[in-house]
Amino acid sequence: MRIFITGASGFIGGAIATSLKSSHTLFGMARSEKSADKLKKRGVQPVLCSLSDIQAQHLVDIDIVIHAAAFVEPWGSRKQFWDANVIGTQNVLKAAQAAGVNRFIHIGTEAVLFDGQDMIDIDENTPYPAHTPFLYSETKREAEKLVLAGNSASMTTISIRPRLVWGPNDTSILPNLLELVDKGAFRWIEKGQLLTSSTHIANLVDGVTRALDQGRGGQAYFITDGPAQTMQKFLTLLLATEGRHPDNKNAPGWLVRTAAWGIEAIWKIFGIRKKPPITRFAASIMSRHCTIRIDKAKSELAYTPVVSVEKGMAELKAANGH
Repeated sequence: MRIFITGASGFIGGAIATSLKSSHTLFGMARSEKSADKLKKRGVQPVLCSLSDIQAQHLVDIDIVIHAAAFVEPWGSRKQFWDANVIGTQNVLKAAQAAGVNRFIHIGTEAVLFDGQDMIDIDENTPYPAHTPFLYSETKREAEKLVLAGNSASMTTISIRPRLVWGPNDTSILPNLLELVDKGAFRWIEKGQLLTSSTHIANLVDGVTRALDQGRGGQAYFITDGPAQTMQKFLTLLLATEGRHPDNKNAPGWLVRTAAWGIEAIWKIFGIRKKPPITRFAASIMSRHCTIRIDKAKSELAYTPVVSVEKGMAELKAANGH
């Protein structure tokens, strides 16, 4: 099939492209010549366009669109989040509809359900919160709503929701953890006893691959590694893949959240552009339980995790020479 991927130069989109390139003809959104060169090296034919100007002409004869691009920076304005995550998704969706694309797969997130409270045994029947104070959660929620509402007889739309994506070539979670540990700023929250689900990149790619020809239109599907674990277990294993061993310094969740709200307030008052040491969203989502059920993906996508947390950590550790 002919598949168009947005975000193919990033961690998630790139992993999807690497997996699919041997069995499909891939095209990718390239915002610049530099981005185009990166896509070519990944076996993806670049199409010069962006989330703000994509048109049907960029998707001629495309069978499936995989929309992995998003504004996921820890710090940004409402306009930045809204333009990329909501308007950008709307633009890609409209272009796909106009071009006669058969299937539209959106990379969502568990954060669409996050309003600052614990998320325990959530699934696809868990309703969106009435309000969330976090721009990432708000804009990814609105983007997902657009995608699922766009399902029709001519174009099937699906949203795949991972949580805490990790694995080879991760550009976010592990690098940020390493920075904290190396600066001596790492703290366990609630002694690391918070429960969390996670999603190895290989499991996410498998879920997306299954959604190419399985799943019901207008539906969301959670994809995770299976059983939840404590943050202490997960982060200790993850840091060990780079030979780091965090100490036992601890901070209560309420203190971390309060500090983050104060820091953000100062940043906004003084118009500081560089990212703060911690954001409200990061402090909140890392200081709450988040356990996810994947029964729906198992039933409707025939999904079973292909990589366990233990296996994935061992492979990552070996690849890093530790």
